[in-house]
Amino acid sequence: MILRLFLLLCVAMPAFAMGPWKDPCHGQVACDLGERSYHVLEPDDWDGQTSLPVLLHFHGWSRQGDLVVRHPRIADATRRRGVLLVAPNGRNKSWNFWQAGSADVGFADDVLADVARRYPVDTERIYVSGYSFGGAMAWRYVCESGDDVAALLAIAGSIAQDIRCDEAPAQARHVHGRADTVMDFPIGPGGDETYPVALWRAAYGCDAPSPGGDWQVVPFLTLSRTTWDSCDTGRVVLDLHPGGHFIPHGWIGWQLDELLGRAPTYP
Repeated sequence: MILRLFLLLCVAMPAFAMGPWKDPCHGQVACDLGERSYHVLEPDDWDGQTSLPVLLHFHGWSRQGDLVVRHPRIADATRRRGVLLVAPNGRNKSWNFWQAGSADVGFADDVLADVARRYPVDTERIYVSGYSFGGAMAWRYVCESGDDVAALLAIAGSIAQDIRCDEAPAQARHVHGRADTVMDFPIGPGGDETYPVALWRAAYGCDAPSPGGDWQVVPFLTLSRTTWDSCDTGRVVLDLHPGGHFIPHGWIGWQLDELLGRAPTYP
């Protein structure tokens, strides 16, 4: 995927050099891509030339990308941090993530390639996220096309933990509510609460976890963090909270701040 992006960037670079990039598809206006489409939202105060980190975010069930680019817990996080938000539209407002070989993986690859044609993309900082069914789709995507992904940021949705992935992101971050009954919290054998990231722990060859302590960005929600830093490759971060099925306030922004080397802030 990175090679494709670089080739497209080389073709599109003269357009970037002329000044701020203007395109008719933006925000609520979808970008057509064959028979499908996606939405894109630029960060605040972008100069039209500086290369942009990208957050590819898969929407939840019965939603579309137009909600993602105006969602305060998603779009506000990217807008404030210089990150380009990309939100593909699923067929029938859903995603096919249940088994390997999903056509949605190829579609997402095509979306990123098209984004690289329209914008100067920082190919070293491509992040993939999703919520609920979209969280599971994010897992499926990086499992099959994640070697060039800097980090997975999955929220309240995953795939089976006993499968093997052909590819993997540089690191995986997952958040889940213990009381989630929509995409049930996946408790492992013996009541193992770290099971939601068992797939990546095995794929990366991780040793014992390290408690990351409790943290919060809003006073009414405390998250407990566990990290796996001693791995053959990669890094795993698991944040758990006592709530149900939702995007925790500030979680996406906090992860982006850490990944971008910024002091974490809210919002």
